[in-house]
Amino acid sequence: MLGRVAPTSPRSPTAPNDRPAVASETPPNGVAAPTEPAPADATRPVVPGSEWLARWLHQPMARLWHRGFRFLFVLDALGLYAAMLAINLVRFGTDWPTYAASHYFVGFAVATGIHLVVNYFSGLYEREPRIGRRPFLPRAVVAVVIGVAVDGLAFVVLDQYLMPRGNLFIFAVVGAVVITANRRFSRVLANRRQGPARVVLVGSPADAERAARHLAISDRDAVLVGRVPSPVGLAAAVEANRATDVLLLDVGSLDAVFPHPMSELEARGVGFMQRVSARDTLLGLQSIREVAGMPFVRLLLHAVPSYKVRLKRLFDLLLLLVSAPITVPVLVVLALYVRLRAGRPMLYRQDRLGREGRPFQVVKFRTMTVDAEQGGIALAVPGDERVIAGLRWLRDTRADELPQLWNVLRGQMSLVGPRPERPELTVDMERDVPGYVRRYELPPGLTGLAQVNGRYSTSAEYKLGYDLQYLVNWSPVLDIQILARTVWVVLSRRV
Repeated sequence: MLGRVAPTSPRSPTAPNDRPAVASETPPNGVAAPTEPAPADATRPVVPGSEWLARWLHQPMARLWHRGFRFLFVLDALGLYAAMLAINLVRFGTDWPTYAASHYFVGFAVATGIHLVVNYFSGLYEREPRIGRRPFLPRAVVAVVIGVAVDGLAFVVLDQYLMPRGNLFIFAVVGAVVITANRRFSRVLANRRQGPARVVLVGSPADAERAARHLAISDRDAVLVGRVPSPVGLAAAVEANRATDVLLLDVGSLDAVFPHPMSELEARGVGFMQRVSARDTLLGLQSIREVAGMPFVRLLLHAVPSYKVRLKRLFDLLLLLVSAPITVPVLVVLALYVRLRAGRPMLYRQDRLGREGRPFQVVKFRTMTVDAEQGGIALAVPGDERVIAGLRWLRDTRADELPQLWNVLRGQMSLVGPRPERPELTVDMERDVPGYVRRYELPPGLTGLAQVNGRYSTSAEYKLGYDLQYLVNWSPVLDIQILARTVWVVLSRRV
């Protein structure tokens, strides 16, 4: 299902000293024999000295990559700062208006930092697949426009412009061009250093032959190195042909490769893509990628990239801060009420599974008797006699879950996400419900898409459908929509 492709290792199939060869016909065993060497110009550096520099930086950059650093950070910082400086020089020469030159030097640096942050949370530093890449320019335009808006808002905080106001409109265009050009340069350099992608096709002979013709005619960035009629033996074919990408040509192949051998091959940097058929388009697929004129979707083991996880965490903290004047007094009042009704202990802690399946303890207001589970796990039922008098409304409105804001503050939970389950109850679901473990990609939430669309008694498999849909489509706007709908669900008692 869906996640990021791991970075290519130093000894990956596309390493510079293992230059791929052009392959033609493939024997029945799926192993393609190389027939002629790659063109000589495939190894020519795009800029004199760049190939040597890339090799020299490969090892340290690989370590930095795993720690979250991207060389594009440096390229973007230099390019954006230079663009701001150049725009000022073109417009005003050396006689800059309003402020001293030192002010602009600092302002350009602050604006550059703002744009790098916006670029990061726009996904512009995520590794793209070797084939089927999305165009960078539309995303760069959106990121730069957002960054320019933040640059303008900085005046409200600092009471000083980071750059002349007229520059903002020019920079909205120039900045997008710079960001796109940096990625184009990085892509060309990587292709020159690594060679074209090496593709294995998985599908019937007729489908494979049709796809092979498209690859031969339309796509100069990929070389067909193998064909296998079914996923059986796929791992061996990838290994024998030093393949970098697998193209699944029919939907039935997906069930046979997920999660194995897809997980093992993806960990080695092998990309997976699924061809989209006419029937698949009826599902309303929107994120279609083009490979040699053919429609594909990218298959990933993890649906949520790291930048979205970090953005979601920042968004949670911001909402906690903004809502604190309301939530803190409400928690205090409810705590006093529970203390009067239930006595000690006022809070109840329970083991649940969080992100990546790690156990943690959720905090709730205690609404049942102290010995409610002395005889073992017993799920609540309508009219449960263990509920303390006067506290049933707290459970019905889910207000007993509000202390979990503490779990959100600690990073164990999120405001919105799949609800955390008890470890004892997930064993059967992980075994019986395919894809259930995908719920663990994000921190569990106080509320979620399954909670506002389903009911308390909705089947776990149906709830999983909502949870996975939430993972794939997460955005701050979606969280706000779910939080607003949660208020209505609670007030209408539709739980």
